[in-house]
Amino acid sequence: MPGSRGARRASVALLLVAAACGSGHGAAVRVTIPVGATMRAAADSLGRAGVIHLPKLFRVYASLHGGDRRIRAGTYLLRRDSGWGTVLDALRGGKGIVHVVTIPEGYSLAQIEPLLESRLAEPADSVEAAVRDTALLDQLDIPTPTLEGYLFPDTYVFADHTTARTAVDAMVRRFEQIWQPAWTARLDTIHLSRNDVMTLASIVEKEAKLPEERPVIAAVYLNRLRDGMLLQADPTVQYALGKHVTRVYYKDLTIDSPYNTYVHKGLPPGPIASPGRPSIEAALYPANVPYKFFVAFPDGHHEFHRDLAGHDQAKRLARKAWDSAAVARRPNAPRAK
Repeated sequence: MPGSRGARRASVALLLVAAACGSGHGAAVRVTIPVGATMRAAADSLGRAGVIHLPKLFRVYASLHGGDRRIRAGTYLLRRDSGWGTVLDALRGGKGIVHVVTIPEGYSLAQIEPLLESRLAEPADSVEAAVRDTALLDQLDIPTPTLEGYLFPDTYVFADHTTARTAVDAMVRRFEQIWQPAWTARLDTIHLSRNDVMTLASIVEKEAKLPEERPVIAAVYLNRLRDGMLLQADPTVQYALGKHVTRVYYKDLTIDSPYNTYVHKGLPPGPIASPGRPSIEAALYPANVPYKFFVAFPDGHHEFHRDLAGHDQAKRLARKAWDSAAVARRPNAPRAK
């Protein structure tokens, strides 16, 4: 009946108006609209995130307002229960697009810099200048020429057109937020500077595979430092080589670098990567153990010893374990029964 159709049209119109007028006061959420996504796919993603309700009707609304095909791909930071006009305007103009940058624990500048270049679309020289910012170096009292180790590993959300300098500043501020006043007080007790702690923490970060071993590994290195022994930390040699190698060979141990702890006593000049909070705490509060040696096994655990004889025996066992693991990884290797 004509009257019924008119009533239905009026109801739909009222529903569209009501749904389009969201409060926009909900929590901010990230929604990714892939390249080439249709409005159907975009509406479904927005609906799952709670940015809009009634995705099907949102598509009708978008179609009526000429925005069903002209949307920009990207990751958006939008508020739940937003008005449809606001959301559609964002999708059309790319408003609210953000860049998510995740820095894993143990990443070095050699890994972080290309990540910032690609995520922020910043030129390499801008990123390089940012990690050498002398104001930040002075602020943190860093004796090395870069901010290696002080870009705290975390997930960051940057607005579109964020510069490398702004991003690096945010990562440094995150480090300063994490660093506790009690940790500063602890430095006098362990007779280390903050740069020393960050350097040791970065080595622990690269060495430890099992969380519970971090304080023990830190203790081994501190015991060696106390007794005037070379640290002989393989990750520092890898850093000196300037590239990742699956295994450090004897020929690598002679590389001429202040970061080669097989040649130079004491800690290297600065961190070799960005340590996470657990590794920093391990460096500040090491385990109370007498160990001075450790060797890694393929399953990620380490064997710790206080004397060279026990260490040499552990090394032989570890070498056999690594050889067996290498054989098992070969194509067509016989399966264990």
